[in-house]
Amino acid sequence: QVQLVESGGGLVQAGGSLRLSCSASGSISRIYAMGWYRQAPGKQRELVALITSGGSTNYADSVKGRFAISRDNAKNTVYLQMNSLKPEDTAVYYCNADLFLSSGLRKRDNWGKGILVTVSS
Repeated sequence: QVQLVESGGGLVQAGGSLRLSCSASGSISRIYAMGWYRQAPGKQRELVALITSGGSTNYADSVKGRFAISRDNAKNTVYLQMNSLKPEDTAVYYCNADLFLSSGLRKRDNWGKGILVTVSS
């Protein structure tokens, strides 16, 4: 019913920048919040950044001041601008959407397939 498609990952040197995008489509009435999570090898998935439809944001301490999340509500798209990247930012990044379906039901577990970000030292 809902598809999330991420783009923009890749390989970058430490100190560099990348911009991730995620677009949601399907039987969507309204998106409450969209966020980015990441999972490094051998580690649990963790929240990176979250943004609500009203523009409120929340960041992991490890990325504050370096990453910026934004969204285009009209396009159901969320972005993650990542600057001053560090090798420890290397992970698979997943997009998540907390939304209301056209049926009126709320569905929170909407995930993209993930996109790899590799930061070389």
